[in-house]
Amino acid sequence: MSKELDSIMCPKTIAIIGASSRPGTIGNEIMSKLVEYGFAGNLYPINLKTEEICGVKACKSIFDVPEQIDLAVIAVGRDQVMTVIDQCAEKNIKGIVVISAGFKETGHEGAELEEELLQKVRQYSMRMVGPNCLGVINTAEGVKMDASFADALPLAGKTAFTSQSGALGAAILNISKDLSLGVSQFVSIGNAADVTAETLLDYWKDEPNTDQVLLYIESISDPPEFRRLAKEITKKKPVIAIKAGRSEAGASAASSHTGSLAGADLAAEALLNQSGVIRVNSVLEMFEVAQAFANCPVPKGKRVAIMTNAGGPGIMATDAICENGLEMARISDKTKEYMRNYLAAAASVKNPVDMIASAPLDHYEKTLKALIEEDSVDAIMVIYLPLMNLDPMDVSKVIMNIKEQYPEKPIVAVMMAKNEFLSTINKIETNIPFYQYPETAANTMAKLYSQREWLDKPEGKVPAFNVDKNKVKEIISCALNQGRSQLTTLESIDVLEAYGIRTCKYAFASNVDEAANEANKIGYPVVMKITSTKISHKTEIGGVIVGISSEEQLRNEYAALIERLKEKGMENDLDGVIIQEMVKGDREMVCGVATDPQYGHLMMFGLGGIFVETLKDVAFRVNPVTDIDVKEMVRSVKAYKLLLGARGEIPAKIDRVEETILRLSQLVSDFSFIKELDINPLKISDKTGEGIAVDGRIEVVFEQARQALETSGASSGSF
Repeated sequence: MSKELDSIMCPKTIAIIGASSRPGTIGNEIMSKLVEYGFAGNLYPINLKTEEICGVKACKSIFDVPEQIDLAVIAVGRDQVMTVIDQCAEKNIKGIVVISAGFKETGHEGAELEEELLQKVRQYSMRMVGPNCLGVINTAEGVKMDASFADALPLAGKTAFTSQSGALGAAILNISKDLSLGVSQFVSIGNAADVTAETLLDYWKDEPNTDQVLLYIESISDPPEFRRLAKEITKKKPVIAIKAGRSEAGASAASSHTGSLAGADLAAEALLNQSGVIRVNSVLEMFEVAQAFANCPVPKGKRVAIMTNAGGPGIMATDAICENGLEMARISDKTKEYMRNYLAAAASVKNPVDMIASAPLDHYEKTLKALIEEDSVDAIMVIYLPLMNLDPMDVSKVIMNIKEQYPEKPIVAVMMAKNEFLSTINKIETNIPFYQYPETAANTMAKLYSQREWLDKPEGKVPAFNVDKNKVKEIISCALNQGRSQLTTLESIDVLEAYGIRTCKYAFASNVDEAANEANKIGYPVVMKITSTKISHKTEIGGVIVGISSEEQLRNEYAALIERLKEKGMENDLDGVIIQEMVKGDREMVCGVATDPQYGHLMMFGLGGIFVETLKDVAFRVNPVTDIDVKEMVRSVKAYKLLLGARGEIPAKIDRVEETILRLSQLVSDFSFIKELDINPLKISDKTGEGIAVDGRIEVVFEQARQALETSGASSGSF
C-alpha cells in the first residue's frame, strides 16, 4: 500500500486550524466529532482567542504545538488559506485537509487561486484533500478519526468511500449507518485539486481494513491514470461507482458544481467498463449492491437457484434472473428426490423451488442446505412472503444460521414483508443481504457475477501490425498543405489501405473516359462516387451511384452527375470520381473513431449504413483497446447475430472484423491528431463473409497535425 496518504488517513497528531468554541460553526463541528469519536492521537485546536475547545487546550498558533503535527485540518476563510499553508510548511506538516470553500467551484478567479494553492502544496511536498470538502474519516481502532462535519458518527466496517460532493457524502454516511453498512475510511475530495479518486484507488488497493470501495464522481480528472489504477484494485476488491452527469443537462450541472468539465457519458461508461468498475445509477442501487458485496462471496458462476413459498414471486424472480444475464440452475434428480421426501405434494422441486405457502421453518432449512450442496448451483435467492403466520425474523435467522455453516456460496434473501421488518433487520448484524423485491435481488446478483467475469477476464493484448506510416503522413501532409483538415474520400481510403484494412478495389478517375477505363479493369457492376476537397456530403447531391452494370450506363450516370453539380453551381468543386467494385452484401456495419475532449479517442463498432443514427446499436471503448476489448465490443451489439449468419447467409469472418478495429486503434494511436474517422459501411461480403470498407471519412485537428508532422521525421513513431 502506498504510504503517501498516511499523514492524512492515519495521523497521530492533528491540528484543527480554525477550530471554534462557537456551536454551529464548521470549526466547532469538526473538533466536536474528533473528540466524540475518540481520536486515538493528540488533538491541537488552533484559535487565537480561545483557551479551550471541546475540553481540549487550544494553541494560539501551530508554532505553539509542542510536537510534530501529521495532519492539519484547515477551516478558515478562503483569503487566509495561503498564509496557513505557508505556516504548515514551516512546521513541516505533510498532510493537509482544506475544508474552506471559494475556489474553482466559484469561477475563474477561484480557479486561479486554487491553482496557486496547488502549486504551494506541491512546492512544499505536501498532500492535500480538498479544498471545498467535508473532511476525512478513518474508523480503524488505532486511529478513530472523524475529521468531518457530517451529521452522524460513522459505523466501523470494511467499506471505503469517496465522494466528489460533500453534501451527498454526508447523506451517504448517514444512510450507510442506518443500513448497518460499516465504513473503513471516507474521503470527501471536494475540488480534488491534489488528492483525487485515482489517488485513493491506489491507496485503498492494499489497505487491510477495506474490502470494497464506493465512489461518487462527477468527473474523471485523469482517465488513463484512472483506468490503470482501477484495473489494479478491481482485480483485488470490487469498486462500485456512481458517475453523475449521464444526461447533457446533468453533465452541465456537474461542471458548474465542481468546476470540472464532465466528459461524454458514453466515454465514461466505456472507461468504467474497461477498468472493471461496477457502475450503478443511483444511491439506492449503490447501497443494494454494496450490501451484497459486504455479505456475499463472489460466485464461481452464474447459475442461480430460487426457493420460495409463493409461485408468483418465484416466476418474477426467474424473469429477473434471466433478464440480468444470469442462468437458472438445473437441479439434479438426486436433489429433487430428496426434496420430494419432505415437501408437500403440491410443491414444485424444479427451479424455482416452490415450497408453497404452508412451508414450515424446517423446510427452509432443508431446502436451502440441499441447494447449497448442489454442484450445479452457484448462488441462491431465498424468497419469503408473510403467510401462515410464519415470523419473517424467524425465517431470516434460519437463513443466516445456514449461511454461517456454508459461507462458500452467495445467498440473498427477498423478504416481501412490511417496511418495519426491513428497518429492524438493518439494525442488527447480518451475514446476508436482505431485499424487499426479487428484481432488486436479481440485479445485485448480476453485479456479483460481473465481478467474477472481471476476475476471470484475461488481460488482453494490444497487437502491433506492420503498416505504412509514411504513406499516411504524406497523405495528411498533402491535405494540410492545401489548407484542409478533412481528407477526401480517396485520401481516406488510401489511409485505411496503408494500415492494412481491407478496402474494395478502387481507382481514381478525373474524367469520364478514365472512369470507363478503370471500371472495365475492375469489372462490372461498379460504384461511382465523387471525390472533392470541397464537397463533404456526397449523398446529398447524388454523388454516390451504385449498381452500374455497363460502360454505357457509366457514361450516362457520369453525364447526369455533372448536370446535377451544374444545377447547384458546384461543377468546379469536383476533383474526380472513385470507381469501386460493388461489394454484394446486405449486412452493413460501422467502425469509427470519435474524440472526446477529456477521454481522448473512442473506438466505435455497430450496425452501420442508414441505421447508425436511428437505431444506435453501437458499442464504444476508450483507446487503446486490447483484443479482448474488441471481442467484447463486437459481441455486445444486437447486430452481432447478423454476423453469425441468418437465413442461409455465410457467417462473417468475425476475426477479420475485430482486426479492422484493432488496426484503426493503432492508426489513431500513431496519429493522435485524428479527430474523427468513419468506415460506414463496413460491408460484409455475401461471397466471402469478409468485412470490406467501401467508404471512409477522416478529419484531423489541423494545427495539432501540422505541428506534429513538422516536428517529426519521416519514420517517426507516434504523431
